[in-house]
Amino acid sequence: MWVPHGEMNGHIIVNMGTIRISEAEAARDFAGLLARARAGEEIVIEREAAPAVVLRAAAQPRGRLLSESIALAEAHAKELGYEPRMDPEFAADLEEIIRNRKPRDTSVWD
Repeated sequence: MWVPHGEMNGHIIVNMGTIRISEAEAARDFAGLLARARAGEEIVIEREAAPAVVLRAAAQPRGRLLSESIALAEAHAKELGYEPRMDPEFAADLEEIIRNRKPRDTSVWD
């Protein structure tokens, strides 16, 4: 039961990308609220007409693609005029880590 922005229907109020909803209504369709939060909406779950919980998607960690790291390393080597060499012990440790890594199981995230 979702309504256009700024309208009120039952215990749900939607205004400027934020949904305000009672605990009881949230309990009836929590999966739907999660989907909306993942889509970028903020949900304020209220208890006795006062905000109790705010539900929104977690900020995604900023990472660097491997291709970006390689490009940065190549640019750095060009600036230096030579390619830096990795410490042999560190290189061996890194090769072992790569050789023994297992694929990440993301099925539990759904």
